[in-house]
Formats: sequence, C-alpha cells, structure tokens
Amino acid sequence: MEPPIPEGTDKSISPGLEAWRSFKKNKIAVVGTCIVLAFIVLALLAPIIAPYGFKEQNIANRLQSPSSDHWFGTDDFGRDIFSRIIYGARISLWVGFFSVLGSVVVGTLLGIMAGYFGKWIDGIISRIFDIMLAFPSILLAIAIVAALGPSLQNALIAIAVINIPNFGRLIRSRVLSVKEEEYIMAAKAIGMSNTRILFHHVLPNSMAPIIVQGTLAIATAIIEAAALGFLGLGAEAPNPEWGKMLADSRALLMQAPWTVFFPGLAIMLTVLGFNLMGDGLRDALDPRMKN
Repeated sequence: MEPPIPEGTDKSISPGLEAWRSFKKNKIAVVGTCIVLAFIVLALLAPIIAPYGFKEQNIANRLQSPSSDHWFGTDDFGRDIFSRIIYGARISLWVGFFSVLGSVVVGTLLGIMAGYFGKWIDGIISRIFDIMLAFPSILLAIAIVAALGPSLQNALIAIAVINIPNFGRLIRSRVLSVKEEEYIMAAKAIGMSNTRILFHHVLPNSMAPIIVQGTLAIATAIIEAAALGFLGLGAEAPNPEWGKMLADSRALLMQAPWTVFFPGLAIMLTVLGFNLMGDGLRDALDPRMKN
C-alpha cells in the first residue's frame, strides 16, 4: 500500500517530478547546484584543466603573485596554487561524499531499528547516540584520528563516525511517525514481514529528510576535513588538501596573502554551494514548505 497523497498535490505528475519543478523555481538553490557541479567537473577533469601538476615545483618561481602564467600565484615551493586547488577538489569532495555515505548507511540502519522496534533496542541505540553527541564533534574526530593515526583515510572514518548520530536520530524520529500511518498498519494486518515493511514502505517514505541532511552534511564534512588537515591530522604532504594548504601557508599571510586566500575561497564556495542546494532540496521535498 502507498501513503495517501497530500491534499493540493497534482496527482497527474509524480512526487519526484513535482519536487524537481519546485527545486528549479528556487534560483538560489540552482546557483548552489551550479557551484557544486562546477567543482565536481573540476575534480573529474583535473588532469586536463590544471596547467601544472599539483606537486610540480619550481623554486625560481616561489611566492609569485597571481599572473597570466599562474592565475592564483605560487606557494613557497613554487607550485601553482590554481592547479593544487583543482586537484584538491578531488580530495575534499571524495572525503565529503564517502564520509557522509558511510554515516547515512550506518545511521539509517541504526535509526530504523531504534524507531521501528523500540523498547530496549531503542534504549541502547539512543543512549549510544546521546553519548557520542555529548562530545564536541571536532574533538571526537581528533580523538579518533589520533587513535587510528593521522591520514586522509582515517580522517574520512572519523568524520563518518561523528555524523552517525545525526542521521540516526533523524531517521528514528521519522520512522516513529511513519510506522503509525494507516498503510503500515494495513501491511502488518495482512501479514507482511517486518523486513519487507521496513525496506518497501518505511525506508522509502523516510528518505526525503535524509537526502536533505546528507547534502548539508557534505558541506560540514568538507569543513571538518579541512580542519583536520589544518591541524595536521588529515592529508599528508604533498597532497593538495585545502585545509593542509591553509596550514602550510598561514605563516605567509602577510608576505603572500594569495597562498591563504584562494584555498579558503575554495572551501567557502564549495560549502556555500552544498548549503544552498540543501536548502533548495528541503524546500522542494518538504510538503510543509509548499503553498
């Protein structure tokens, strides 16, 4: 059985198409999506677009200001900052996407179990979430990376772990609401198994907030990856991770401000793009936001 169609919804088009039409009308969300797509294209085509290799050094050209040869200038090793930022997009997007994917998978499974089965299962899972949320997220990430050892892969794992409670609690609250709907009651009445109910009815009707939260979480994950890189707990040299680039250039802020400005601008634009796109998805997928 399918959930009832909200009053005022055009029944002649699918909910997905209706959400897409609503999303396209949000110009700010479209701008955010264009920013995200631009960085994705840069990341995918980095070897073609970048004029230099990300670790190609030329000491004779160190700390050159932006010019026609080096659009964003060079760093203290003579490396082209524009090329390093393009290759750095690969690292930041990779960490953002896959850390959030891990958080979504684990958090969703735990949240569904807690919300649907309740009782002691809900109690144990909810207390685990409460304990994890009691720690500031960045401190918990630092502790995890310190325990596993500084590396980009361990930073990804740490970011995924600290975001699990956010998705778990979100899906739990949604499941608590969905499982009381009449179509779920009807599915139980005809003898449908819990597994089939969860994956054919509860999960599909709980995905909208997960999609929105996941988009916004990618922006947060990129910031967290940059923070860990800045602290020396993420990508290792000579990988062009944006946070690592900021850390390596902080002593050059007054002498060569472009070495700090452009990596920071890349982080800001990427995070802004995902936030604007996430806000647009929220407005498009949440019936309460529609007139």
